[in-house]
Amino acid sequence: MGTKLQSGGRLRPVDLARRHGLSTQAVRNYEGAGILPPADRTAHGYRTYTSVHVLALAAFLALVPAHGHRTATAIMQAVNRGAEDEALRLIDESHAQLLDDRRTLLAVERAVGDLVPTSSAAVQPDRRTPGSRSGRRFIGPLARELGIRPATLRKWEAAGLVRPRRDPVTGYRVYDDDDVRDARLVHQLRRGGHLLEQIAPLLAQVREAGGLEPLEGTLREWHGRLADRGRAMLAGAAELEAYLLRLRAEEKSREA
Repeated sequence: MGTKLQSGGRLRPVDLARRHGLSTQAVRNYEGAGILPPADRTAHGYRTYTSVHVLALAAFLALVPAHGHRTATAIMQAVNRGAEDEALRLIDESHAQLLDDRRTLLAVERAVGDLVPTSSAAVQPDRRTPGSRSGRRFIGPLARELGIRPATLRKWEAAGLVRPRRDPVTGYRVYDDDDVRDARLVHQLRRGGHLLEQIAPLLAQVREAGGLEPLEGTLREWHGRLADRGRAMLAGAAELEAYLLRLRAEEKSREA
């Protein structure tokens, strides 16, 4: 549904708001935040908008599901102050993050594949001993390997997500192969947006049953979220390009 322009091609705040089911205060807030370019004022001080503002608002609302409110705001602010390169850099960063998230999902799926039990010992993790595996790590090296702080590993331990043993001599935490696997899986699922309380039952079921069923639904949902973001980025790019083209046309018109 199009936005009907008033005489002289002007819009009231309510006209712009109704198009997207927004309040007039929201439109004013967007202008104040630099998401919309400044409005003209009537002789009585009332705001008036144009089709340029229509395109700006459409671009912003399309960018939000693709990049998040904060980044979408920063993109529009950059465009409206003439810093197009900065806006494009922000968009590139979001695309890079989406690609990284896709790689993370692939890594999680591979990690889940590694959880298939190969023997009866694999489903009895409580019978492990610290010296039974070759890949033992202390907390510092493991944290560096994952790119996190040791405090994060301790937090995961407190939540029951990783269960390192204690060295009987030094008292240091010792992570064997299964602990490292669990820590990697937790790290990947956290990057995928899952809360600790959502991860805990998944790990518990995998440990106890050795099955992958608890993660199948999670991975399907994750795939869906990434696909939705990818499509939203396409839609946001189209709306933003329409706005940029209009701005360039307006600039050429002023220069003529």
